[in-house]
Amino acid sequence: MALKQHNPTTPGQRTRISVERPEVAKKKPERALTTGRRNSKAGRNHHGSVTVRHKGGGHKRRLREVDFRRDKDDIPATVAAIEYDCRRDKDDILATVAAIEYDPNRSAHLALLHYADGEKRYIIAPDGISVGATVISGNKVPIRTGNCLPLEHMPVGTVIHCVELTPGRGAQLARSAGAEAQFVAREGRYALLRLPSGEMRMVDVRCKATIGRVGNVDHDNASLGKAGRKRWKGIRPTVRGSAMNPVDHPHGGGEGKAPIGLDSPRSPWGKRTLGKRTRKRSKPSNRFIVRRRYGR
Repeated sequence: MALKQHNPTTPGQRTRISVERPEVAKKKPERALTTGRRNSKAGRNHHGSVTVRHKGGGHKRRLREVDFRRDKDDIPATVAAIEYDCRRDKDDILATVAAIEYDPNRSAHLALLHYADGEKRYIIAPDGISVGATVISGNKVPIRTGNCLPLEHMPVGTVIHCVELTPGRGAQLARSAGAEAQFVAREGRYALLRLPSGEMRMVDVRCKATIGRVGNVDHDNASLGKAGRKRWKGIRPTVRGSAMNPVDHPHGGGEGKAPIGLDSPRSPWGKRTLGKRTRKRSKPSNRFIVRRRYGR
């Protein structure tokens, strides 16, 4: 995986930096593992009110059904697409094609797994995994990239991703491209993890995690190059508050480039931003956080 600088044949190509993905050779997803996506709600809730700004439009997509639970224990899976001849035994592999796939709904790539019993599933592709590799999940499996097992059976210091917060619920932490957490210590029935944000958090040792870090590490180094490519992703323009009128934003109004004139930057609704902590002090899960991401 490498970054590619494009020739400046157009203004958009001049600043574009893309990620070459030689491992992503399978162009179309596994149809049985995808579902159609209804028209985008464009950041609106069930009342139709906009709750997340700057969303709308974008290219048509299909949703991939990703296995975040990894609950097929002790059944080996191969990172390959396998075609079987109905006249032969199913253990006879006739053809293998690439199965590391692009997913338009997330920054990470997906790996298509074929289990020994014939079932197919998608998982988040770990960094370094290749077509033909074998992964497995269970209570006591080898500590190898792509394998999934509970934290209680991992050695301290292991680098992990796709971490559960509740046993059996499915992975919720460290799922984006290049993300990794580290198993720092074990204290009774809890494991102490260092999350990608720097937060130190206790997690039940029965929770599962996958060995290694998430692939597509160079995702953050890519540059889209033009505004249109942002629109293809369903992201609408963001207008500065200082460019608005006073009725539209607390920063608006004034002659020329006027200062904010407030003790702190504000959101369009007057709430403090840039450092204002929004996590509830009475949230029950606060007791599991040993050290905050901002170091206090």
